[in-house]
Amino acid sequence: SKSTYLCIRFRRIEDMKVIIDHKIPYIKEAISRIADEVVFLPGNAFTKEEVRDADALIVRTRTVCNRELLEGSQVKFIATATIGYDHIDTEYCREAGITWTNCPGCNAGSVEQYVHSVLLLLKREKGLDLEKSTIGIVGVGHVGSRVRRMAEGLGMKVLLNDPPRAEQGESGFVDLETIARECDVITFHTPLSREGKYATFHLVNDEFLLSLKRIPYIINSSRGEVVDTDALLVALATGKVRDVVIDTWENEPNINQELLDVAFLATPHIAGYSADGKANATRMSLEALCKFFHIEATFDIMPDKVDIHFSTDKEEAYLQAYNPKRDSEWLKASPEKFEWFRGNYPIRREI
Repeated sequence: SKSTYLCIRFRRIEDMKVIIDHKIPYIKEAISRIADEVVFLPGNAFTKEEVRDADALIVRTRTVCNRELLEGSQVKFIATATIGYDHIDTEYCREAGITWTNCPGCNAGSVEQYVHSVLLLLKREKGLDLEKSTIGIVGVGHVGSRVRRMAEGLGMKVLLNDPPRAEQGESGFVDLETIARECDVITFHTPLSREGKYATFHLVNDEFLLSLKRIPYIINSSRGEVVDTDALLVALATGKVRDVVIDTWENEPNINQELLDVAFLATPHIAGYSADGKANATRMSLEALCKFFHIEATFDIMPDKVDIHFSTDKEEAYLQAYNPKRDSEWLKASPEKFEWFRGNYPIRREI
């Protein structure tokens, strides 16, 4: 069935111009009823000239919203249809009086599905005994919390690391040294922060990798720069790390060919790309836009259905719904198409 969209009680804003990343799905009908002028552009085609007379932007991670882009414009509001917001210069937006919002938790279910399938493949192809393994989850927000419940459901022992939450007095967290010492699998779900007390830039560095005790599998589906690529390659070559699953990369889309070649699974930043996650992000962005401009609206945005005749075997059924080997094989065969794969990603539904 086709995507469905329902809307009631719109108050259209005359002469309002909104510029939108053209790869944001399920949005065209809705936004056409809200704004007087709508422009769809590739994420890397937002220029100072294009946004000068825009009132609002709805973007993804490929659009850097900073002084260079925004100064002198009439932009009042920015929504990024993503969890991460390191592509938005929040300090400049504050100075310029521009309100911005992201979509926390929008694709948590999608990333959970990705990590779940990865774990099933590690069991099937690498012989990992999940029920006798310990997984360390670094970053326990919307995504990490979902991954925790899923891993516990697989019978894994789960250790959690989240210094901001721990320092607020919450219990149940361990330090990074414990993660390095006790985990067979380590998966990262932190935002990217380059400075400050909770900086995560190159959190996975030489020091961390040298401290590993169990020769773990490492999964990164957070931000590419959380992992020091050169240090990870050395750890793989010297046997400190058993294998890696990489979805987010330093210097995207110009990814490291050596890491691509040696990774067990290498995917083009699509862990959060389920149709369900995309629909959530679109809905949250539109709701925030309507709230900011005092538009009354009710949305029901649903992705297309996919007909799958599932196996009666539970693990096989999950891999039928989504098997990251497909995405890995595509990227390994054609790494130059990194952005094309992201922009033309097939419909993937969560169970």
